[in-house]
Amino acid sequence: EVHLAESGGDSVQAGGSLRLSCVASGDTGSYPAMAWFRQAPGQGREGVAIIHTDAGVTTYADFVKGRFTVSQDNAKNTVYLEMNSLKPDDTGMYYCAARRFFYGGTWSDSLEYDYWGQGTQVTVST
Repeated sequence: EVHLAESGGDSVQAGGSLRLSCVASGDTGSYPAMAWFRQAPGQGREGVAIIHTDAGVTTYADFVKGRFTVSQDNAKNTVYLEMNSLKPDDTGMYYCAARRFFYGGTWSDSLEYDYWGQGTQVTVST
């Protein structure tokens, strides 16, 4: 079992930056694929980025490439999402999630993840 706890969400103006954190505990070694998702009001969850916590390999959704960076600090069992050049469309609840495999399947499909955090709210205003 894995427990995930996000933090770092806030309200910012367009063009601003935020860094989200996701602290993992439990059987983290069995779930090396850690992803960030977001959900806007009335919409489904969409994949933002994923990282393999052993290899450091990353993949991003097209709509965040060049603006967001996912990284890890294994000593702290923490995955980060650095978000720059934020837009109002980036507004939503941001979640981290864990699954057993990095390759294969569809990384941006929320149904493929076994554990979720409670989320942290990001609001970007004009």
